[in-house]
Amino acid sequence: MPLDPEIQLMLETTGGSLPDVRTQPLDAVRRVYDMSAGISTIELADISDMTIPGPGGDLPIRVYRPAGEGVKPALVYFHGGGWVIGSLASHDGACRRLAEVSGCVVVAVDYRLAPEHPFPAAFDDSYAATKWVVAEAASLKIDPARVGVAGDSAGANLAAAVALKARDEGGPALAVQVLIYPATRFDAETPSMIRNAEGYGLTTAAMRWFSAQYIPDPAMRQSPLASVMNAKSVAGLPQAFVVTAEFDPLCDEGEDYAKRLHDAGVPVRAIRYDGTIHGFLRFNTEFRQTKALWNDLGVFLREWAGA
Repeated sequence: MPLDPEIQLMLETTGGSLPDVRTQPLDAVRRVYDMSAGISTIELADISDMTIPGPGGDLPIRVYRPAGEGVKPALVYFHGGGWVIGSLASHDGACRRLAEVSGCVVVAVDYRLAPEHPFPAAFDDSYAATKWVVAEAASLKIDPARVGVAGDSAGANLAAAVALKARDEGGPALAVQVLIYPATRFDAETPSMIRNAEGYGLTTAAMRWFSAQYIPDPAMRQSPLASVMNAKSVAGLPQAFVVTAEFDPLCDEGEDYAKRLHDAGVPVRAIRYDGTIHGFLRFNTEFRQTKALWNDLGVFLREWAGA
């Protein structure tokens, strides 16, 4: 289908909303990305900032607790931003809404960013945070049997990789993975990378730049903890909710990973949102496909959690 008119208007008005990360000072791009989230008005029972032990030192996290008493399911959330930009601030509104629609405690992880901290720093932080959440289930008032991982874009890549390692290391036991327009392979020349190379916000050239910052050594990009499509097997992974966008360079690799999970016997709900582009999770929630995504996420996660 054609590009949704509201998305077309947004692109014409903002030019994609972000400065070109390849030519602008990185600090400035990070500030703009953080501010692009706006200020959320969603109120929850509690939002707490804390630091936990991480592989590189203190690791900041933010815990979002929705209304309601008792022990709750939890999602460990990894923000998008090409492993280079993004923070607790950039996805504060998204994490608030995720807690609200799902009824889950959401633990957002402020993992180390490239190029200052290349692969596997972001992954190591993400895996360490996930282990900590499960280990601290009692103090967080969450159910250790209902813990999942979630993320968007680069964060979805990290979530998928954490699920792989958790399976291979014998834990922590994860019950679900939510992968929102995930990056699942590096240096791929998929049809959507070619078809959606320019004009839809995230460009293929920018994606290549992000990849080079995160993993400068091309040989390391083949690691399954980077390119999850390279895992020898995806059998035994937690059930998945996989989101793709029609006009996204990453569309095909997200759908390819969903198919691989399905073929290996993993329960998967995969939805392509037509007419929209990469990043639409954080768009105006009155946008047709953004509203649909949040509704679908809420329904899926409440069914998963038994809420």
